[in-house]
Amino acid sequence: MTKPKAQFIDPRTTGRILLQKPVFDQTSLKRADDAMKAMGGSFEQWLDDDIRKLQIARVAAQNAGWSEGALEALYDVAHDLKGMGGAYGFPLVTQIAASLCRLIETDAGKFAAQRNPGLVTAHVDALRAAVRDRITTVEHPVGRALVSALESQVEQLGVAPE
Repeated sequence: MTKPKAQFIDPRTTGRILLQKPVFDQTSLKRADDAMKAMGGSFEQWLDDDIRKLQIARVAAQNAGWSEGALEALYDVAHDLKGMGGAYGFPLVTQIAASLCRLIETDAGKFAAQRNPGLVTAHVDALRAAVRDRITTVEHPVGRALVSALESQVEQLGVAPE
């Protein structure tokens, strides 16, 4: 008798024992937390570097006439900031970068940005100001105003994916 080529694995029963205990113990979590705290000073430098990359991408997009390729390069940097803002201790950066990503990730958004790039520039300037002035959250009145204004403008355009 030959073994079947494929085997059905029921996820409701297979591996269940492994999931009943935590993956990391408290000692591992403390070591990870200590490592993150030790890198805290590096985070500010990394964030500043990423903001410089964003500004360079914005200038390049402007010089390229807001071409699709230049907007995609700008999107890539904004997407990195969106993912790392919270880790850097700047959830506001994540929110503003997410709004910029929603603006230029669709063809309709790229077209809107090409016709009127002011909203793209406003996002980049908001990110630069937030990092420069160390405004980390929407709890800060300036942070709240920036996020509210930018997100409402993107929403009004109707170009962001659902």
